[in-house]
Amino acid sequence: MAFKQLKLWFDTHLAELLADKLMTHGVGIDKEAFVHIAAQGLEDLELKARVEHLADALYQHLPYDYPEAVSKLVAILGPENEKETGMFKEFYWVMPLAKFVEKYGLEHFDASMNAIYEMTKRNTGEYTIRPFLEKSPKKTLTILLKWSKDNNTHIRRLASEGVRPRLPWAPKLDQFITDPTPILPILENLKDDSSKYVQKSVANGINDILKDNLELGKKLIENWVPKATKERKWIIKHALRNLLKAGDEWALQMVK
Repeated sequence: MAFKQLKLWFDTHLAELLADKLMTHGVGIDKEAFVHIAAQGLEDLELKARVEHLADALYQHLPYDYPEAVSKLVAILGPENEKETGMFKEFYWVMPLAKFVEKYGLEHFDASMNAIYEMTKRNTGEYTIRPFLEKSPKKTLTILLKWSKDNNTHIRRLASEGVRPRLPWAPKLDQFITDPTPILPILENLKDDSSKYVQKSVANGINDILKDNLELGKKLIENWVPKATKERKWIIKHALRNLLKAGDEWALQMVK
């Protein structure tokens, strides 16, 4: 994977792979027609556009009924990713499936949440979940709060990463830039998480909060400092990296 630009993996061969996976699981898809549609104009597109193009091709060839269609996609996912890495090297092909949910599943909350849950165990749902947070914030936050206690590391990370106000390469979540308090219970559940993968996400979320709501972010960290575990100390230090680099006295006191 390191020797090939990521966007180039989203090509005609991937369209053929997806068609084969679907056919293996009994989905009556016209492989030739699907690959033809998926390949049209693909070479001129960048990564995100390629992913969306493949998702659109799937939409044209899967059953019109969304819950039925997305169940077909979930069925081809195969074994879960047992590592904290590999989501792009080994499970890159899940990205068009996640985009399918993001683009076409907003009116089918339960089916989409199930799909995001399963896809996240292989790749990531951090971008897919964001339109649901905008459309149905309370319902989606309730799900993510539950997921923040899940046994699966990838699911716990999604609970944090998905609500980041300023997630890179994703639209900002303006409601959490204005008021991040609804996402704080999720961060509280994860403040002592044993996974470095999750810890980085929590720290980055706090770093986002500090950019727009400095006093609220400071209060959160001040509440975390007493009796902090080694995991929490790492999160705090990483969350404060920008302030520490600037020599901020308050931040220096928090990591003593």
